[in-house]
Amino acid sequence: MSRCRIMAVSMLLFLSSLGVFAQNAKDGNYTVKKIKVYSTTAKALPSFIPLEIGEIKPTGWLKDWANDAAHGITGHLDEYIDVFKHGWKGYGFQARGVNEDGTGWPLEQCSYWLDGAVKLGYILHDTTLIRKTSSRLDLVVNGVLKNGESFIYWKPQSVVNDWFNNWGHGLMGRALVSYYQATHDPKIMQALQKVYQTFPVRVSRDSTECMQRGATNIDAMVETYLMSGDKTILDKIIAYSKNNSVIDEETRWNNKRVIDPSFHHGVTFYETSRVPAMMYSWTGNSKELNASKKVLAWGEEKHLLPVGVCSSQEFLSGIGSFRNIETCDVPTSMWTFLWMMRQTGERNWGDKIEKIFFNAGPAPLARDFKTMCYYQSLNRFSNKLPEEAIIPGKDDLKFTDHGHEVLCCVGNCNNTIPDYISSMWMATMDNGLAATLYGPCKVAQQIKNEKVTINCNTTYPFDDKINMTFSMSRAVNMPIYLRIPAWCNHPSIKVNGKEVAIKTEKGFVKIARTWKPNDKIQLHFPMTVQVQQGKETSYPQTDYFVKGGYKDAVDTNIHNPYECVTYGPLLFSLPILDIDPNQEVANAKFNYALDVDSKNLSKQVTVIKKSMEGKWTWQLDAPIQLKVKAKLFNWNPTQLQPLPGTPVKNGDEATIDLVPYGCTKFRVTMFPVTEKSWNSFSNAK
Repeated sequence: MSRCRIMAVSMLLFLSSLGVFAQNAKDGNYTVKKIKVYSTTAKALPSFIPLEIGEIKPTGWLKDWANDAAHGITGHLDEYIDVFKHGWKGYGFQARGVNEDGTGWPLEQCSYWLDGAVKLGYILHDTTLIRKTSSRLDLVVNGVLKNGESFIYWKPQSVVNDWFNNWGHGLMGRALVSYYQATHDPKIMQALQKVYQTFPVRVSRDSTECMQRGATNIDAMVETYLMSGDKTILDKIIAYSKNNSVIDEETRWNNKRVIDPSFHHGVTFYETSRVPAMMYSWTGNSKELNASKKVLAWGEEKHLLPVGVCSSQEFLSGIGSFRNIETCDVPTSMWTFLWMMRQTGERNWGDKIEKIFFNAGPAPLARDFKTMCYYQSLNRFSNKLPEEAIIPGKDDLKFTDHGHEVLCCVGNCNNTIPDYISSMWMATMDNGLAATLYGPCKVAQQIKNEKVTINCNTTYPFDDKINMTFSMSRAVNMPIYLRIPAWCNHPSIKVNGKEVAIKTEKGFVKIARTWKPNDKIQLHFPMTVQVQQGKETSYPQTDYFVKGGYKDAVDTNIHNPYECVTYGPLLFSLPILDIDPNQEVANAKFNYALDVDSKNLSKQVTVIKKSMEGKWTWQLDAPIQLKVKAKLFNWNPTQLQPLPGTPVKNGDEATIDLVPYGCTKFRVTMFPVTEKSWNSFSNAK
């Protein structure tokens, strides 16, 4: 080979490694191939298929937030902490939870980061981030192709007999799938196939545990099969589904054998609950889909907080204004709901994802994405309330560049933004596109040999209008599916200015027509103020809480009433001004009870809107604010009594200003309530 040819090939490989040719290399057949694979082998067809990484680009406020992530934790985590600098390099180093051979805790922590970072790099076409993540993931790919027996390429396959290594292995499989979807480098697929053709997928035999986290290797196995058509991998997936600890889940729930929540670490709950539903496509066994639905419904009934995520002070923790949510559970819950939406085509999963993303997503992250905290709580007054959880311990509510020395959350928080962006549109089995999640973005997809681009111009969820414009060189006949949020009572859709009848199936409207260049869809989802009621509950009476030192777990008679205020998909809070995420402004008033009437709510809550200008940083000066009637009363919350035990009878009339929960660092979100408010909304149910 001539020197010039060698140089040209080298330059091509270098540019390809940076993703420069990743999009040009795609001819649109990858999504079509997955549809064909499903059509020929699935016993229960899914509703939606995610597009490739990078085919959906954020715009507007969403791009601002994504760029901050790339310039903050996502882009620089390996420069802060050795776990992310040395993880997956095949040798030991000094860090908490690291074995002498480099296995152990960093496999989980570092995989989270690499998965989120490689996705974000290709979504933003950030060559620096692409170069950084590619060099790390290429170590794994090359190690497998050289002589590695698993993604833990420097060890024999028996290393995955340890369930924690097995769990980390599945997360690396996820990261490599993302890497392949962004680049379609055949070496990555070769490594995925080599490993998953022989990988020993295991399930815990302890029936109370549902499944150990290592079961989530199934995520990457399913995707590897869809992208390769490798029947060997499908056979292993089906064989795994026949394990009784999987298929008996639905029977166990029908028999009302409640799973002991002491076995339900929050991350384990979300990661494993989707696995039976993922099997459903390949077995057609409705018990598996129903098992996932029932497990998730059980968790939400007992533990769901108003931001859309179950409480998890490591383990599921009941309902309370001081109950914490581990940051890992934010992207993990979204990921499970994305799989459920893929399988079922039901809008409620999209509604859940939006609630989590717009509310719980930004709360544990600093506005510049350079520091974060391990836990978030719905009410946060200072570094003392709520008190630090016993696990992981000191500083688990403090914002730092790594959140806590237990490093899973600072790794996993990097998945929240790219997972949402890459799932805003999905392909359908009838060769159409579905708008599954909303926000400012641009999607480009090959449909019937034509590149179809749709620009979504909106500031949603800070406005209720979404304008979509088609761009292509010729007309294309295809269906478009539009999700209608369940919270919206009077939606409207216009195509080129003409009203479209709203007829939904599973919460989606299908518009099948020949789309022409510059065609427009106008969505209007009018938002209304809603007040939601609930009561705090006691901690689960398990050894973890009762004997684990949680002094507030001894009270088994907690029924404190609360109310929350929402507007569309946004949850609202009384903000307590902050100097920084770890320091509130001194002497701020927070002692208010909601005092509104269900019959005249519009007169007691004023919605104030303004245009979204400049860079978006989740600032307190939000484009939507609410003025709400309240009463100022004598309230001194404690860890043991976070809210008054009964509705408030007395107080001075006041009006409080609320902002979106995600904009706050110190806040009241689960409010005390007056007798008038409590009785009014209770009677209206």
